[in-house]
Amino acid sequence: MDAPISSVVPQDEFSLSEYVETLGRVKWHIVAFVAVATLIAALAAFLLPKYYKVEVLLSAVTATPGASQMNGALGSMVSELSGLSALAGLMPADQRKAEVTAVLQSDALTEQYIRDNDLLPVLYAAKWDARARRWNVTDPDKIPTLWKANQYFKKKIRTVKSDPRTGLVTLTITWKDPHTAANWGNGLVKLTNDYLRKKAIDESERDIAYLDAQAAKTDVVEVRQAIYALLENQIDKEMLARGTDEYAFKVLDPGEAPEKPSFPQPTLWIVGAFFGSIILSLMAAFLHIAWSPR
Repeated sequence: MDAPISSVVPQDEFSLSEYVETLGRVKWHIVAFVAVATLIAALAAFLLPKYYKVEVLLSAVTATPGASQMNGALGSMVSELSGLSALAGLMPADQRKAEVTAVLQSDALTEQYIRDNDLLPVLYAAKWDARARRWNVTDPDKIPTLWKANQYFKKKIRTVKSDPRTGLVTLTITWKDPHTAANWGNGLVKLTNDYLRKKAIDESERDIAYLDAQAAKTDVVEVRQAIYALLENQIDKEMLARGTDEYAFKVLDPGEAPEKPSFPQPTLWIVGAFFGSIILSLMAAFLHIAWSPR
């Protein structure tokens, strides 16, 4: 007669009761580990420097001033005239948006903003002696410069993102003081608008002078018509630039100083440390039983 099948658990396996028994033996170790991990997370969250994030929501002004006058047959005639087609100002919307967004985060504009607002002592406060009005480091490689500040700005402080679905641009500034972060975000947008507006005015004045000279040199009616159309276009561009503060970017939502920091987040850190340490403790007990010899 065959022997009955044994229901005894093999020695290389363990039961739930054995796991619960092990947890009972080390429960105070688990409690201590969870308490220490939670305390460390809480101390880190409250002692680490706080950083505030400010966002400025922008819409790039992509409409080319006077573009409607360059459409149709007149636009074709202008494009056929060598040396004058570049003055038509017909720029695709995507190209203009890419250009103004590139200017917003350009090295030259960032360095100009840092220099005009004397931000080197603010960005490198630990190296600045406010009383003596000089740097407290003597090594030339460690003295802050505009180039170093620009790199710091790009990597740690400013981000620019464009939403491909809506076409909106978001400028984000992260800094220790919320009001300073808001001022920097709004200031960079204003500087970009002022810079591109002045550039457009200067270019229009130059192009108007050139077109006036070209009109005086020709008696061909078609060429004169094309030149006058370009002149009208340039005059419209200059008038728009002079009368519009938001020349490159329209501010949909200006930056405002937040009341709560974006980093660190004490509640999230404490809750995460509490439950994370519990899970790690349970896993450690499981591995201890699994690897222990029977």
